[in-house]
Amino acid sequence: MSKNIQDLTTNNFIAREANNVVKKGNTTWKTPSNIALVKYWGKRDPQLPENPSISFTLNNCHTITNLSFEQKKIKEDAFSFKIFFEGEEKPSFQPKIEKYFERIQKYVPFINEYHFVISSENSFPHSSGIASSASGMSAISMCIMKLEKLLNPAISNAYFYQKASFLSRLGSGSACRSVKGELVVWGAHEEIAGSSDFFGVPFTGKVAPIFKNYQDTVLLVDKGEKQVSSTVGHDLMHGHPFSKSRFEQAYGHISKIKSILETGAIKDFISLVESEALTLHAMMMTSHPYFILMKPKTLEILQKIWIYREKNNSNICFTLDAGANVHVLYPEHEKQTVQNFIKEELAGFCQNNQYIHDFVGIGAQELY
Repeated sequence: MSKNIQDLTTNNFIAREANNVVKKGNTTWKTPSNIALVKYWGKRDPQLPENPSISFTLNNCHTITNLSFEQKKIKEDAFSFKIFFEGEEKPSFQPKIEKYFERIQKYVPFINEYHFVISSENSFPHSSGIASSASGMSAISMCIMKLEKLLNPAISNAYFYQKASFLSRLGSGSACRSVKGELVVWGAHEEIAGSSDFFGVPFTGKVAPIFKNYQDTVLLVDKGEKQVSSTVGHDLMHGHPFSKSRFEQAYGHISKIKSILETGAIKDFISLVESEALTLHAMMMTSHPYFILMKPKTLEILQKIWIYREKNNSNICFTLDAGANVHVLYPEHEKQTVQNFIKEELAGFCQNNQYIHDFVGIGAQELY
């Protein structure tokens, strides 16, 4: 994409001069995590994907963020904010939010005029491979867009959500897929209408009944922080010996999964989704330096799923994010039998026997 086209696109998101005076207030949003079916791995500045991806938006794995704001009494260029996570002030989160504010300042210049208090809580462990940055950064973006809406009430709903996705991406790439549901595509692809590298778009193609209300149980194999961050992992795709082939593969997989979703070809869905998960980790293991985020128990779970699927002619499958935890995917009509299997045979591989039953959700919701 040429710089001129990029500027034309991004300049559309620069906030207009405020129509209203808003001295103080607060807003609270709940935004979900998401799980990519076709993975994005590798990015270029500013937070643009090297390949398109598609994800299920989740429901139960979410972040709730309250943003309180008050106009500064003295004008200054420096950002002013405090951040609390699950009731405790988190100075360690400051650099990431500072960087995020720097990236979005051009598009929401009013953030310099306010002091913010950001208070967040997760329904799942932070930094454990359940895309906590996706739900966290999208929640903050929704709150900031609510402030923009208060300053300019005339902005449309379509603009509101598209810009929220655009801003979310500048905080965490995959966060742009958490604004809407149920299926979201991020990254330009000729077969996906309206798709863009700058924001996520809802998948508007036909979706067969079997993929409606899809189930996802997250097995918490390791709730600790990852040894290698996703940011570092993405950077290692630069100069990766297999990166070009991987990007081409992912582009082709978007075409394939579009057809799979439309026709209800569940066996092809299983094959593609599991291949994508293993390819993601293969990229990690073949980068320089190489690293492994799966744990021995991760591999044991995958083997158990394969055995169960073969023995019971089930449509259960797995996917993985950049971590050790396993997302067990299955259609709603198998909910009871698969969840019994998880309880009886997979829970023991989880840290403290913990797992989260989840399902496909609708995206960000304003709480008050």
